[in-house]
Amino acid sequence: MAEIDREFEAQFLHGLRLTTAEITYYMPDHPGLLQIFLWQTQDLAPKYPRLVRFLDFWKREIDAVIHSVQVAHHGLVSPTVWRFADFQGRIN
Repeated sequence: MAEIDREFEAQFLHGLRLTTAEITYYMPDHPGLLQIFLWQTQDLAPKYPRLVRFLDFWKREIDAVIHSVQVAHHGLVSPTVWRFADFQGRIN
């Protein structure tokens, strides 16, 4: 019997989706300077337990103050979609 890929199993059977969080933050000594941190993981929408644990860790252990968090997710198990570009020209 063929061995099932663990990531595929997690996506298909457990409903995990690729989740991307864009965390905008600032350091307390430079509140006027916003920085961005991108973080990706497999997580369960809509509650995002791994993301919540990560943000709790951030608040506890990291000096940076979170300004905002934007979350996007996409299921990896899906049919392939082909789109053709409606462009003909030179890129340079």
